[in-house]
Amino acid sequence: MKLIYDVKDKPAFGKTVVFAIQQLLAIMAATLVVPVIINGNVSNLIGSGDITWEMTAKMSPAAALFGAGVGTIVYLLFTKFRSPVFLGSSFAFLGSMTAAFAGAVSMAVGYLGLIIGAVFAGLVYVVLALIVKLAGVRWINKIMPAVVIGPTVAIIGLSLAGNAVGDLQTAPAGGDYRIAILVGIVTLAVTMICSVYAKRRSMFRLIPFIIGIVAGYIFGVILTVIGNATGTEALKIINFDPLKNLVADGVGLKTFLTVPEFTFLNAKDGFAALSGNLGYLGTIAMAYVPVAFVVFAEHIADHKNISSIIEKDLLEDPGLHRTLLGDGVGSMAGAFFGGCPNTTYGESIACVAISGNASVVTILAAAVGAILIAFFAPFVAFVNSIPSCVMGGVCMALYGFIAVSGLKMIQKVNLEDNRNLFVVSVILVAGIGGLAISFGQVTITSIACALILGILTNVMLSGKRKEEKEAVEEPEKTEEIKEEEK
Repeated sequence: MKLIYDVKDKPAFGKTVVFAIQQLLAIMAATLVVPVIINGNVSNLIGSGDITWEMTAKMSPAAALFGAGVGTIVYLLFTKFRSPVFLGSSFAFLGSMTAAFAGAVSMAVGYLGLIIGAVFAGLVYVVLALIVKLAGVRWINKIMPAVVIGPTVAIIGLSLAGNAVGDLQTAPAGGDYRIAILVGIVTLAVTMICSVYAKRRSMFRLIPFIIGIVAGYIFGVILTVIGNATGTEALKIINFDPLKNLVADGVGLKTFLTVPEFTFLNAKDGFAALSGNLGYLGTIAMAYVPVAFVVFAEHIADHKNISSIIEKDLLEDPGLHRTLLGDGVGSMAGAFFGGCPNTTYGESIACVAISGNASVVTILAAAVGAILIAFFAPFVAFVNSIPSCVMGGVCMALYGFIAVSGLKMIQKVNLEDNRNLFVVSVILVAGIGGLAISFGQVTITSIACALILGILTNVMLSGKRKEEKEAVEEPEKTEEIKEEEK
């Protein structure tokens, strides 16, 4: 689709604020849930007796949001404000973070381990950036052409389809899943109608996600109120506990403003444990470094995707070395505050594609907003109260657009050629089928496995392509030349 706002465009201040909120709503749920998952994993390890360390403080979702904002600003600085992508908490490092946070062999370095792990992962990106700077990006384009990257981007979206459908059927207050689906479909319908039927530069066209989420939320509130008044359990969609907890102890300044539990504030407790077991550094390195190489492949796929949307090759300008440095250093900075390494978010890219707004000013405003909102408890509480079915409805569009963006990349690929057909087939089946391989705490995700298999298939079959090319280029010999050769 044609962009309404290009990368360098600067919407009016009021519009920029609204656009930034839309970006935040697109990425916030996933960013906030990563520390929640880690807290659950560590609690399970403590409960099972696998570790003896007592978790005195849990990871803070608000701090993770703050870290995502800081990481995004770092990324924008390294990419010279030319890449309109938001960085959020990475799911790829869940196993690594659990290992670092809980500790190895019943010895917990805790929060310090999260920061050290992110530094190891970030250093991998720095090394890769130096290699790319010296060797250029042609080798990447050679081993990852459109026939490889296209289906890989597609499975990034398709692999999330189960999450979207699962959320679509979930009512946090315990209502009937069919009512939850109805609320999600209403959310999706409003989003689609605003995006398709609204005038090109109208706010309805530019913020379809905000309008869709608000419409779904209001519909959910109405059903929940009716359900509570009539005692109809099936209609109870929204769980208002996050909002109730906000004012449980009375309304005051602390109700509105709160300082997140930043990772670096708690990291000092890990130095004593670390000094007694420096070998733990190797454990953390083994947990983070291999995953960083895996995420590198997804980094390329995401930037190929956003490049196709804005019609500018980000691997060339500002350059892959800059995007890698931005992602790597941004992860270090983000983990310093929130504990979570960051990564480019497909939800952010899809938001750019659907809204037609690629203004990097919007991304910057969203990053600043994430930092400020981390201190503003009511907004975080409101986001936590948005029912899963509403976000599921929105994510059906977001994840679908990621998948379609990948499929668009292979439009010009000749799929009547069996070589290309094999490459695409291997990637799609491995990715959608969920092929993943684990080595201890290190997991090669289904997306990474699919990409690796696709690269190997493409390289293996490229020999035949080279033979045919040489056959076409070689002039046909006349009978006289053949006789002379004899």
